[in-house]
Amino acid sequence: MSDHKVSRGVAVRAFAVLKHEGVAEPAPGGRWRVVRAGAPVDRRPLEQRIADVITADGLVVGQPFPSASALAERFGVSRPTVTKALEKLEAAGVLAGGGQGRVRTVRAVPTREERS
Repeated sequence: MSDHKVSRGVAVRAFAVLKHEGVAEPAPGGRWRVVRAGAPVDRRPLEQRIADVITADGLVVGQPFPSASALAERFGVSRPTVTKALEKLEAAGVLAGGGQGRVRTVRAVPTREERS
């Protein structure tokens, strides 16, 4: 607003137009981000996208779950970020095991409501 010397109302209307045209979208924290042309990006939380691996890869209860390193590469994020998401899935009862050198296994196949 200060760069262009406009009021907050004008800035909000400008962002509404950009959103309507598909050029920008609201981001957490009251910010906006530019929408890149091309393939749509899945903006769901990482733990939801990781939970989808169970059904996408056809895993059943008791089977080993992919490692944090493999998931980090698959989703293009860091291993610590994946580890936090995996801990949330363990707390939710979807995964079991994990930790230093232990293989995580599928504990429960999430239902559609749990994944969305």
